[in-house]
Amino acid sequence: MPYFEYTGNLHVHTPYSDGEGSHEHIAQAALLTGLDFVIFTDHNVRVGGVEGYYGDDSRGYVLLLSGEEIHDRARNPQGNHVLVFGAETELAGYAHSLPTLLSAVQQAGGLSFIAHPDDNAVEWLGEPAIPWLDRYTDGFTGLEVWNYMSRFKDYLPDRRTALRNVFRPDDVMIGPSPETLALWDELLETGLQVVGIGCADAHGTRVSLGPLSHVIFPYDFLFSSVNTHVFTKSALTGELDYDKAQIYQALKEGRAFIGYDIPGSTRGFRFSAQGQNATAIMGETIRLGHGVTLQALAPARARIRLVRCGEIIAEEKQTENLTHVVRDPGPYRIEVWRPYHGRERMWILSNPIYVEPGPGRLR
Repeated sequence: MPYFEYTGNLHVHTPYSDGEGSHEHIAQAALLTGLDFVIFTDHNVRVGGVEGYYGDDSRGYVLLLSGEEIHDRARNPQGNHVLVFGAETELAGYAHSLPTLLSAVQQAGGLSFIAHPDDNAVEWLGEPAIPWLDRYTDGFTGLEVWNYMSRFKDYLPDRRTALRNVFRPDDVMIGPSPETLALWDELLETGLQVVGIGCADAHGTRVSLGPLSHVIFPYDFLFSSVNTHVFTKSALTGELDYDKAQIYQALKEGRAFIGYDIPGSTRGFRFSAQGQNATAIMGETIRLGHGVTLQALAPARARIRLVRCGEIIAEEKQTENLTHVVRDPGPYRIEVWRPYHGRERMWILSNPIYVEPGPGRLR
């Protein structure tokens, strides 16, 4: 079956909460950077009347969708932020209890992703930590494995370093939080199918440091950084309801990868499995058997790792292609690392292909 690749950013704020860019401004930034879709996720408010295609024949079109970032404002300390997509109704009233909220999202037919699970404080700036606190909870669709702005907080240890790094973000960003990556692997190892996404958490915030005033991390920069690529089973048509359903179904099933496009475009990455009578891509399942082979194809030469439950199973350097014959069941995901500005960066992070036990043990 052919699949169709589309790139979007799934965590974006506007003046309806604590963002500064209008929906039109954000749409223009998305068109400038070549995104196919953007999901607005303002805090505890689902904004209506903004969904649809924006653009024209000369510039192209971007699909705007309305989601929500829900959390309990009364909780102290803060935590348990959840990105909600596709629920089509306001669910912030359930935020007092994470299990209750996740159950309400399921009942509404929506998707729920735990936002910035390992978010840390920036004490000198008065910026609190907003991590995932109630980790005994299940019933969520997935994790925001790479949140660009949350991760960047880790590169602000003091005022002097922060002033340097905010003007040179490409020099310091290496990849997602190692803690979150390890958490994802731990959840996958338990048998859960947890979908990983990567997002900007864009606000377009203007800050002042003495006489300097600067929009740190404008929308167009962040839309050129960490995004989620989804694979739909049918091409998008330009019809809102149909296309929205295609994108959300791909996210639900984990037919997606995270791309960090600063070192180079990640479009065209593929990760698949082939067996004697079956095939699978990211998010899908294939049964273990003789000859089941995993294959990763990168858009350019890089270091490609095959990872199962946190363990590197296979690795190739300076290549565009990695293949591996599978002998053990489990969730297999791909990491692609590429040099940029003198350091190796995580370039691509795939969702797993799930290899189920076969009818008999391989010898």
